[in-house]
Amino acid sequence: MPELPPHGTALPPHGTALPPHGPAQPQHGPAQPQHGPAEPPASATGAEVWAALGRAGHLARAYRGGDVRDGVDPDGLADLLAAIDARWSVPATLSASVQLATALPVLATGGGAVVERCLRRTLNGRATLALAATDTTAGTDLTALRTEVTVEENAVTVTGRKEWITNTTTAESFLVLARHRPGRHFAHFTWILVPTDAPGVTVRPAPSGLYAGAGAGHVSLDGVRLDRSHVVGRVGLGLPVFARHIAVERLAGALWGVALCRRVLADTRHRLRHRAHSEGTLWSLGHVRQRFAACLVRVQELRALAERWAPEVAQHHDLPAAAALKAAAGATVPYVLAECAQLWGAAGFADGGIQEIRAQAALFGIGGGATEVVLDTVADNAEHLLDDLGRKDVSW
Repeated sequence: MPELPPHGTALPPHGTALPPHGPAQPQHGPAQPQHGPAEPPASATGAEVWAALGRAGHLARAYRGGDVRDGVDPDGLADLLAAIDARWSVPATLSASVQLATALPVLATGGGAVVERCLRRTLNGRATLALAATDTTAGTDLTALRTEVTVEENAVTVTGRKEWITNTTTAESFLVLARHRPGRHFAHFTWILVPTDAPGVTVRPAPSGLYAGAGAGHVSLDGVRLDRSHVVGRVGLGLPVFARHIAVERLAGALWGVALCRRVLADTRHRLRHRAHSEGTLWSLGHVRQRFAACLVRVQELRALAERWAPEVAQHHDLPAAAALKAAAGATVPYVLAECAQLWGAAGFADGGIQEIRAQAALFGIGGGATEVVLDTVADNAEHLLDDLGRKDVSW
């Protein structure tokens, strides 16, 4: 597989191969997809892309020093997500993003042979890992989840149902958030690593063509009995660990949102500049240029916010900052894609066209916390965020 660019370097336009060594060659016209001999085609599923990236050793670049336990490297994560988005589909990028930003870091809070084997196989691309937090209850109300785990001295038993889980149909294991005590207290929840082939596990795909490539599905857990070594981390730390790492997932969403909007805007601008209209092109129309420019400003704002808060979220799991990023991405990405879809006209309804991408991108306002929920978090932390906007006092 072609080599990924170093951290912090500009990524190539949508559809181009990752840059090889040596001087760049001039290009004319729109960038055309180029795939190396070991690179999956543009239509590859999330699992296929993950396997290829793992084999090539690219997944570890998302972490500081290449070690998931040292935390996410924002530049490495941004480079990796942008490279995936430029080459493969929205579902494939979602599949990778959830694993990189949340599932693997949560798994890494545990230890022991069972956890280490899963961590190793997932990082080298031999397996995919599904983060099974969302329950049959509202996804924004995790303390109401009904999946239960009975923790004994040497064994655990898991019963429940998880819905709309990314990587369900391709996962080797599920990282299941379950309650070990009744009630809503934050210390009543624990992570359990459940192998897909364990007795009592039933998987079925979700009824969604939009996210089939991400392995979206539902999983039923019917009295799944496992050795106690399948407990990930300490009993009772499930929600605190989730809260810390969902912050990083929200950062990942903002970083990916910038990359997605950038390549859709680039494709849209190319079309507008080459679509004849009267004596010029669509790009020569003032109202078209203004709509496009407004989108470009919104993406610049999202990138600036991500750059401002990335260190705090990646290193300190700053929840208010992560909520602000999630709210911004949830508003910006759907807006930009809806505007671009309008500018594409009827051609946007082609299979795999901008209208399909627009529908998939609605996930930015839902997955990882609905926009309305994270805005409540922003409001709860208004004083902290207002202080950050202020200038330091200057002695006259």
